[in-house]
Amino acid sequence: MRTALVIGTGLIGTSAALALTGRGVAVHLADHDPGQARTAAALGAGTDEAPDGPVDLAIVAAPPAYVADVLADAMRRGVARGYLDVASVKGGPRRELEALGLDLTGYLGTHPMAGREKSGPLAATADLFEGRPWVLTPTRDTDTEVLNLALELVSHCRAVPVVMDADAHDRAVALVSHMPHLVSSLVAARLEHAEEAAVRLCGQGIRDVTRIAASDPRMWIDILSANPGPVADLLSEVAADLSEAVRSLRALQSADGDERGEGAAGIADVLRRGNAGQVRVPGKHGAAPQSYEAVVILIDDQPGQLARIFADAGLAGVNIEDVRIEHATGQQAGLVQLLVEPKAAPVLGAALRERGWAVRQ
Repeated sequence: MRTALVIGTGLIGTSAALALTGRGVAVHLADHDPGQARTAAALGAGTDEAPDGPVDLAIVAAPPAYVADVLADAMRRGVARGYLDVASVKGGPRRELEALGLDLTGYLGTHPMAGREKSGPLAATADLFEGRPWVLTPTRDTDTEVLNLALELVSHCRAVPVVMDADAHDRAVALVSHMPHLVSSLVAARLEHAEEAAVRLCGQGIRDVTRIAASDPRMWIDILSANPGPVADLLSEVAADLSEAVRSLRALQSADGDERGEGAAGIADVLRRGNAGQVRVPGKHGAAPQSYEAVVILIDDQPGQLARIFADAGLAGVNIEDVRIEHATGQQAGLVQLLVEPKAAPVLGAALRERGWAVRQ
């Protein structure tokens, strides 16, 4: 791939353009908002000047509702040898293109499983897709050249290609992305009018659950409008589970011992099923999940503290698998959890104590 046209210079489009320019591809940028394309060009993502002729690959990074129209326009103008989109929904856009009677041998629907709570070109980074799955949904009619161009794009972005059927993809992202976003928003909505005294008690748990609720509502309306059926089906199942959990909690208030026992069993079942589902979430580098032990350190909220901890862990010869930080309420301090292999936890704890850190048991 020597040339590419990125149509849509938001977070995903600009990030892909940055990755491609970094690998020597000549990237042209287009957007319905010329100012946004100029911003992406100023960031080094390419040029906002139109290409002289057809490019090797056109990448449509428009919202799902507009993908089919943008692709159809690009195909009719013959702007590229191959075409793909990066929308988060795959079945709908392809069916829209089929209904328009277009030749889809030169088209491939794709979806990079990466993003941020922020949107727009200023939030873009060349490493946004590094190590992340990038779904490709070829059909029997997909031209081999287009598939190879798509694989080259994924390679340039240092992502991991995953081949799926388009409708299977849409059901999968409803489960692992779209439905969880709505549930996060529903939980966060409980805080909108909560008493200030209650909100001040927010800890890491509520922060974890509500983090993705900070995303742009306009973007998510576009996404959910393109995949409403699978998301609604999943929410119906969650609603049924919630109704059963409410019934069980009400039973725990009963004066009848048998009814309280049934309520406890119902809540225990919810928690057990949650445990069983959580352990299926892929672990580090997409491998099977592993159990790590936390070494907890109390630190002051000052520059250089984390760097010192990581350096001291390195001197101890311990690899840090993951890091979590919980900020203390009303204090310039926090708890840092260094997640390590269980056998390494005592070694790391002793080494950090020797270097003056306040290690919690």
